[in-house]
Amino acid sequence: MKKLSLVFAAIFSALMILSLTQPQQPQAATDDSLTRIQQKGTLIMGNSPNYPPYEFTTNVNGKEKIVGMDIEIGKQIAKDLGVKLVVKKMDFDSLLVALETGKVDMILSGFSPTAERKQHVDFSDTYYTAKQDIIVLKTDKGYYQSRTSFNNKKVGAVVGSIAYDLIKQQMPGATPVGMQNASDLVLALKAHKIDGIVKDSASAVAYANADTSLAAIDGHFTVSGSESGNAIALPKGSTALQAAINKSIAKIKQKDLINQQFLPAAAKYISTGAETHSMWHYWTYFAKGVGYTIGISFVALIVGALLGALLAFVRLGSIIWLKTLANAYVAFVRGTPLMVQVMFIYFGLGMFYNISAIVAGTLAVGLNSAAYVSEIFRGGIEAIAPGQSEAARSLGLSQKDTMRYVVFPQALTAIWPALGNEFISLIKETSIVSIIGVADLIYQLRIVQADTYRGVLPITIAMVLYFIMTYSLSKVLKHFEKKMHHANA
Repeated sequence: MKKLSLVFAAIFSALMILSLTQPQQPQAATDDSLTRIQQKGTLIMGNSPNYPPYEFTTNVNGKEKIVGMDIEIGKQIAKDLGVKLVVKKMDFDSLLVALETGKVDMILSGFSPTAERKQHVDFSDTYYTAKQDIIVLKTDKGYYQSRTSFNNKKVGAVVGSIAYDLIKQQMPGATPVGMQNASDLVLALKAHKIDGIVKDSASAVAYANADTSLAAIDGHFTVSGSESGNAIALPKGSTALQAAINKSIAKIKQKDLINQQFLPAAAKYISTGAETHSMWHYWTYFAKGVGYTIGISFVALIVGALLGALLAFVRLGSIIWLKTLANAYVAFVRGTPLMVQVMFIYFGLGMFYNISAIVAGTLAVGLNSAAYVSEIFRGGIEAIAPGQSEAARSLGLSQKDTMRYVVFPQALTAIWPALGNEFISLIKETSIVSIIGVADLIYQLRIVQADTYRGVLPITIAMVLYFIMTYSLSKVLKHFEKKMHHANA
């Protein structure tokens, strides 16, 4: 049985990897990429809004708003196509997967058309070209002159960006440090965890202008013409859409809209965010994050508890093939990271069914919790002495009634503390759903960091909010634990 479980888990793993890596089906001989978008009336744009001035989130009249140069370009393209722009937020390193699995129609997020990326997606014409700078602490500006000054130093960049590749290729004496977003990099720089950050000049200058403790220096990197600019990533074979987008880019360049309108508008938002010192101004962000976190945790808790209990009873039952499947499920889920499971459900299953980010995240957390809840239930039930069941059966109780009235109530009292710990952990584990763009507390924390250029205070507030949620839940669970002990006394 154990071998069957391992075989089943291995097959399931192979299918998951295949689903995550499988590109979209090639376009038919007649390319309908443009027609399809115009018929549905929306242009879905994949974006990671933590990269000012390209894209970032700010607070406008108490409401969250994604702004920046790339957003304005996306609006212009959608306008030219006669459709509505829909911005889908997610982590930068999830964008390519989203495009290949059809979650988005294009990626417009400070993307560089590298040779590696061209193997998987097509690109529009370059819409903006900028050199690569290095952000350092202003107190260290005199010490660092260019990329050659960072021997035996740690230099950071966003994972998956051209900047990260440049550190590895053109800063051989430096140790590259990859992080998910620019706010974390700036925080690491201020905490002296890294010595510099490689970013394109527009973004580097924006950070330096907004934060008096930072400075931007010319890195003097050598970048090929095809990789030095930013372009829009499109699915392979979408030539009709590519041609239409290139027309919009040509118009934007002809009118110089980026320098005349888009970048100045982004600079105003950056200045406003940098001047906002009070975290109270962002209370709606944190409140929204808490709401999403509690909602996801509550639904995932119900899914995890019900499915976990069912799995436990199946594994304790006598139906061999069901036991094999249940054991394989538990072994597989406990043996793979929750982050991978979230991405598999959202991107992998999303190739066949249109699953929203919040549904995918909630489902993944609930299914993951079920495997651990199953183990808790199984261990608690098996801990009850066999004599209890034998005595109940000798008194005429059926197997079902014995489990219902004798074994399970005693097991529940014994496993309640462990079950409570799993539920508390569930609140903290929901933070992983931010990688696919769910606006939980961690996601909102990063938005506030990017908008205010302050790293530690938003983290502190989020930490306190998590503590309040988990501590409150622990008190509720403790209350019910005492009631169960009194009932069984």
